Amino acid sequence: MPRITEYELYEVPPRWLFLRIETSDGRVGWGEPIVEGRAHTVRGAVEELLDTCLVGEDPDPIADHWQAMYRGGFYRGGPVLMSAIAGIDQALWDLKGKSFGAPVYELLGGPVREKIRVYQWIGGDRPADVGEAAAEKVAQGFSALKMNATPEFGRIKNPAAVADAVARLREVRERVGPEVDVGVDFHGRVAKSMAKRLAAKLEPHEPMFVEEPVLPEHNEALSEIAAHTSTPIATGERMYSRWEFKELFEQGVVDVIQPDLSHAGGITEVTKIAAMAEAYDVALAPHCPLGPIALASCLQVDGVASNAFIQEQSLGIHYNEGSDVLDYLADPAVFAYEEGFVDLPEGPGLGIEIDEDVVAERAGAVDWHNPVWRHDDGTVAEW
Repeated sequence: MPRITEYELYEVPPRWLFLRIETSDGRVGWGEPIVEGRAHTVRGAVEELLDTCLVGEDPDPIADHWQAMYRGGFYRGGPVLMSAIAGIDQALWDLKGKSFGAPVYELLGGPVREKIRVYQWIGGDRPADVGEAAAEKVAQGFSALKMNATPEFGRIKNPAAVADAVARLREVRERVGPEVDVGVDFHGRVAKSMAKRLAAKLEPHEPMFVEEPVLPEHNEALSEIAAHTSTPIATGERMYSRWEFKELFEQGVVDVIQPDLSHAGGITEVTKIAAMAEAYDVALAPHCPLGPIALASCLQVDGVASNAFIQEQSLGIHYNEGSDVLDYLADPAVFAYEEGFVDLPEGPGLGIEIDEDVVAERAGAVDWHNPVWRHDDGTVAEW
């Protein structure tokens, strides 16, 4: 019986953490456990879980390993522990797929689709030059875009601040026309008091969805926001388990959920969250402004989730200066985008081959942290 013999963690630019697990029969599995800006913290959690739960064990009983990692500690959940579990889970599924010589989605019941639509980020953290960027990305073949709605945004803002946000979306819509979808990310920057007004004002320009109109700790406000707009509401990137999503589904107001395969417990957990969403007629659009292992993991779940409708990906995103998704792949063509879609990977496991030489060459301490923004009065603003 094969055993997990060793593991190694690599902090790599721009802001990612890769996990390599090796077994006694020579298989190698890769995962991406990361909380952006907290790589060192998550690294410690991964090491602790592997050392106490997995080294020396058979890698194949993934469901049991997941339960042991989750329930084996009295304190559970949250971004750090669930991201650590997520990356380990991805690596275990990669190993299992390679054992059977099949993609993970085949082991999960077989694909419901051959490809999935992807969207492209434009505009940066403080959105600017969105019209030109939108036209450029559409010319490259993308049919869906996403942009931040605002820079930092106070609890009560003047009409000009709302008008600026509306003008940016209007500019994009005028440049790309009605055939292109445009998601608008509030990023939790907008308080409930303004989210209602902003969502209503954006509606005439028909955004694909409004994302995180309020912070997840204020999800109870989504019902009130939904009463002010018919635009689909999306959220979930900062929610980490099926138990958190359960409460969201019971509200009946969210239209799109966005669990992150590197934060919400990995392939094992997000597959369950996706099935729960389907029962509530909620669409799936996995969050993924991350690296190639996270994206490959998303595509495995997209392959079996019939309610998945679009996939985030980070190629060319504003965070990826100096290093990008394709840099770490032996065969970058696995993520070839054609007419706004990407094919499901056909290789075994996660379907990608990591270029270990590039990983080793670039590995080192990752010093990426999100900025701390402040309002004009000096108070900390939501980033």
